[in-house]
Amino acid sequence: MPNNKIENENCYYLTAAFYLGAILTIINSMDLISAVVITYNEEEHIGRCLDSLRQVADEIIVLDSFSTDKTVEIAKSKGAIVKQRKFSGYIQQKNAAIVFCSHDYILSLDADEALDKVLVSAILAEKNNFSAGAYCMSRCTNYCGKYVRYGTWYPDRKIRLFNRHIASWGGDDPHEKIELKKNIQVPRLKGDILHYSFDTIAAHIKKCDKYSSLSAEAMYARGVKSKWIKILLNPLWAFFYAYFMRLGFLDGFYGFVIAMNSAHATFLKYAKLYQLQQNIQVVKNKTNVHAGSNVYSKKMEKDFHHKHQGV
Repeated sequence: MPNNKIENENCYYLTAAFYLGAILTIINSMDLISAVVITYNEEEHIGRCLDSLRQVADEIIVLDSFSTDKTVEIAKSKGAIVKQRKFSGYIQQKNAAIVFCSHDYILSLDADEALDKVLVSAILAEKNNFSAGAYCMSRCTNYCGKYVRYGTWYPDRKIRLFNRHIASWGGDDPHEKIELKKNIQVPRLKGDILHYSFDTIAAHIKKCDKYSSLSAEAMYARGVKSKWIKILLNPLWAFFYAYFMRLGFLDGFYGFVIAMNSAHATFLKYAKLYQLQQNIQVVKNKTNVHAGSNVYSKKMEKDFHHKHQGV
């Protein structure tokens, strides 16, 4: 009897060791993922975002721009590693967040985004053996309580899962994007990033005003020129493309609102760019006039001394 008991115990330990070894083998065969989120006063959204990331990420880095609400407190309660850095632009901030990550594969979300169940499953399946250096995924926006399935806002594919050694954030603020350091195939994962954008039309209009200013400044820095024809025609094309060519009308009332705001944002962007050009030209003209006056004054002074030399 004692021998049977010992044999049973040994059998139990061997079985437990076998299963533990199998689990460790599976874990070790998986590539690890670092999730990153940049934040500023996102207490309304950050909890939902982190809950979705915890299902697929091995660590979560939140880079906060010194929020004054409960964003940091909520992030820490969800197990995120919180770092703080003064905001210096979306591109710079997102690249800075990657520096704090421990793993090569980065999953980047905005605070007002979350992974749906299908996308969670797709990421976990791919995590067993990453076959690509970067992956894109569709983004579905929730606008005033309704998911937008048409127009220019869907499928709105984004590269959000990538190997940090072959990709980084680039583009123009506020429309940053992942730029690949080499030409590779980027497969699309099933499922959607759920984007909880605007609760009211007023909030959308306010953001259009802010982002159009940032876009105009970025375009000016790149040497892009605005003309009257662009101010007149580009907004019309933006509406026509979003509402008719991309079937925005199938989203009903809010499809129309989004197309109109897209046209309005386009108008603001090119109008503000035009104003920037004019303001700079005025400054240049004033500088030239001032410089010309100094040259003329010096010439008059020189002529006067030459004329009256020896008197």
